[in-house]
Amino acid sequence: MVFTLEHHDPDTYRRKARIISIVMAGQLVVFGLLFSMILTAAFGSSLWLNALGVLLGLLATSTLFAVLRERPWMKEVRYVWQLKHHLSQVSGYLSTLRKAVEENNRTALDLLTFYHQGMTQLAELNGRTTDDDAERLAEKLQVKIKREEQGLPPQVDGLDTQDLKAFKRT
Repeated sequence: MVFTLEHHDPDTYRRKARIISIVMAGQLVVFGLLFSMILTAAFGSSLWLNALGVLLGLLATSTLFAVLRERPWMKEVRYVWQLKHHLSQVSGYLSTLRKAVEENNRTALDLLTFYHQGMTQLAELNGRTTDDDAERLAEKLQVKIKREEQGLPPQVDGLDTQDLKAFKRT
């Protein structure tokens, strides 16, 4: 599967993520209370019925969310989830990739470049800074220098998850 890096406005993403989080939490509360009220009205008051009502509310909220996640207004949030997923995949291979970069492996250079670009983009979207991690900045500079030495462009467009299969997971 190929994942392509896209540009999204950080303010728009944060606003939508905040609204969606509040709405989903509100739905959970409403569905949990609704199911708990229905169950206790039908079967009597019980802690277990209340807990079951909350569990059913969670399932209903999750189902509704799964249906709505493909909507166009969820584009930015969906992109960030996918970005986090792919960064997580690459992070499982980091030590192997770092060794391969020392051997001037082009695929490893591309994967580490994607990782650093993705981490930078994720920090920007979340309104955070990446300047506080000296080790990651040093590695990013090392990858940049190696890419220049090999005549590769300074950035990559995305990630092909098939490239990860060539490396052992650590």
